Amino acid sequence: MTAGTTGPSGPRVLVDATAVPADRGGVGRYVDGLIAALSVGGAHLAIVCQRADAERYSRLAPAATVVPGPAAIAHRPARLAWEQTGLPMVAQQVDAQVVHSPHYTMPLRSGRPVVVTVHDATFFTEPDLHSSVKGTFFRSATRTALRRASRVVTPSKATRDELVRVLDADATKIDVAYHGVDQSTFHVPTEAEKARVQARLGLAGQSYIAFLGMLEPRKNVPGLIRGWVKACEGRELTPALVLAGGSGWDDTIDATMAEVPSHLRVLRPGYLRFSDLPGYLGGATLVAYPSHGEGFGLPVLEAMACGAPVLTTNRLSLPEVGGDAVAYTEPDPDSIAANLTALLDDPDRRAALGRAGHERSLEFTWAASAEAHMAAYSRALEQ
Repeated sequence: MTAGTTGPSGPRVLVDATAVPADRGGVGRYVDGLIAALSVGGAHLAIVCQRADAERYSRLAPAATVVPGPAAIAHRPARLAWEQTGLPMVAQQVDAQVVHSPHYTMPLRSGRPVVVTVHDATFFTEPDLHSSVKGTFFRSATRTALRRASRVVTPSKATRDELVRVLDADATKIDVAYHGVDQSTFHVPTEAEKARVQARLGLAGQSYIAFLGMLEPRKNVPGLIRGWVKACEGRELTPALVLAGGSGWDDTIDATMAEVPSHLRVLRPGYLRFSDLPGYLGGATLVAYPSHGEGFGLPVLEAMACGAPVLTTNRLSLPEVGGDAVAYTEPDPDSIAANLTALLDDPDRRAALGRAGHERSLEFTWAASAEAHMAAYSRALEQ
């Protein structure tokens, strides 16, 4: 373990996994990947979670103490109330030295140091890209974490720097811990895996451009749709556009889809099976993620691990993830169209990006993330 930890396994840490959603979106993949790596690294670990996740975390961290929370915390208001009262009691029961709250919010009176993960600063820098309720809630939670937590973890330098710039946060209290990617889950797919996903999507061998993420304003899905339509103009063989992921609150997506010419295919399959994601991402002609800004950009890294050429934006954390191994675009439809066209017309460049992206993805491991988190836990205890 990292130098400076208390004892051979570091401080005893209680990870609050109760905010992990059932659909295993980005927060779920972060918490699952981190817990598994902390366990492999020999961390002295306790986990409190939703009852439905108790068996899962017992498998991911066999040596950890897993505490199922009360059934009521499946609902967010009850969970937030329980976080202030029940979580400190669990921390006491498992004799935790440090509590890790991995999704913005934290107990205010836990009786021990608390480390909080703040994923994103766009609630402050791009407030119009979030619902008013969500934005107000997460801005308050972020301010509280920066003021009250012993340490704050961010998944990128860009997010850390934005917190310092916008909120005058104390940079000495913020630790950067990049996310990782599980190369066994997200891998270069076989032809059979690609064909299986194509069959499930009803594409029958048609090429497609893939998007993966919550369909919310920050992801710029309307811009992607309009850019794709422009890129298909005059093209004999047009790729379908597949928008996979949960429905957000972007009311403009339906109206934008209504603009799509009838000869083009755009699919919204919702959440895909986890086991289908390598075939979906790696089987795409390219993966497009023209976000207005991310705290990290996990779908970009996962697509890279699957050997897919990726087109994303040069905003906030995304260049930290993609480096020189992805293609970049401005987020407006004309720029997206021009860059999609360039990639669609250049199979050699797509192949080179796919190889480079996979190679770069190997640098992002959950083991390295766990080591950075353990250093944050130790600093919190020392303070």
